[in-house]
Amino acid sequence: MSNIISTKSNGIGLITLQRPEAINALSLDMVLNLTTTLMEWRADPDVKAVAIRGSSKEGEFGNFCAGGDIRFFYNAAISGDRDLDTFFTEEYKLNHLIFNYPKPYIAFMDGIVMGGGMGISQGASLRVVTERSKVAMPETNIGLFPDVGGGYFLPKCPGFIGEYLGLTGKVLTGQQALAANLADFAINSDGLANLWAILESKTETAQDKLEKCVQTIRLGSLKKDEGWIDTEIHSTFENEELSTIMRILEKSESDWAKKTHSMLSKRSPLMMSVSLKQIKLGRHMSLSEELKLERTLVQHCFYTKHLDRYREKTETVEGIRALVIDKDNSPNWHPTKISEITSDMIDPFFVSPWGESEHPLSELSS
Repeated sequence: MSNIISTKSNGIGLITLQRPEAINALSLDMVLNLTTTLMEWRADPDVKAVAIRGSSKEGEFGNFCAGGDIRFFYNAAISGDRDLDTFFTEEYKLNHLIFNYPKPYIAFMDGIVMGGGMGISQGASLRVVTERSKVAMPETNIGLFPDVGGGYFLPKCPGFIGEYLGLTGKVLTGQQALAANLADFAINSDGLANLWAILESKTETAQDKLEKCVQTIRLGSLKKDEGWIDTEIHSTFENEELSTIMRILEKSESDWAKKTHSMLSKRSPLMMSVSLKQIKLGRHMSLSEELKLERTLVQHCFYTKHLDRYREKTETVEGIRALVIDKDNSPNWHPTKISEITSDMIDPFFVSPWGESEHPLSELSS
């Protein structure tokens, strides 16, 4: 059975992610299926708009998407499976396609929306969260960086919230995501089935259905929650250096600073440094430029040539091992201290291993 269900109903293309046993985590087949479907509908004049949702084991609305298939990343990295390269290339192409989609694209971001789930929702024309939503870019937990366009959309959060979210992986509620500009509307989840039924209707035109759907969302919208945005976030995370951020947090007496310092102390010093530089650079990049950078970064994450690390020796694979595979929650980061990080360790991550025309995403523009 396919993990992607795609149907058309009176001008609306409807997509359901159906891999609930894996919290709808994206496999390579799912990425390719989504791309094919969206490209076909882009060229189909009968399709006026697209809507996407996740499903539960009961077949109803459920978690949207927990990200990429992390176990696949680990196994592919250890075995040298080239499908790992293909996955990231195709996933980033899909992210670019969605951000540049010429037709309305509605993402129902119910439940867990993390990592790769953000990549297929942040480019939507309409991003709808609920009181059940758990929104995050948690990649630094496993020694990765906020990819799938994270370096492009996180800088669009107010102030320096993007750097804070990208480094900590903090999980936001739907209404908190609204305050971070990572969603457009928050509604009660009990209204989702009705919204989907409106879009499925075979008796109304696509335009009428879209207008009715948006109006229903507006009428049931919840207020954004800004209470979590501590005043220290901006003055702390505006800094370019991780060591400066940690020093400010260590000196602060606030509960927020203590919690944030404790959280970051568990992350890979190297990959936090890489992530911070990525987000800072992303503030001045187009989407295509940033995705090309991400493809370069992720290549180095699984084969860090300049540090003589590959496969199980990299921060990323070690992070996945500790948190997902063995679950000992004791990753062996190297270096272990932020004070040991040098620019010679960070900067080569940002150097493409390919020539401009050979880059896997060389055809992307805008």
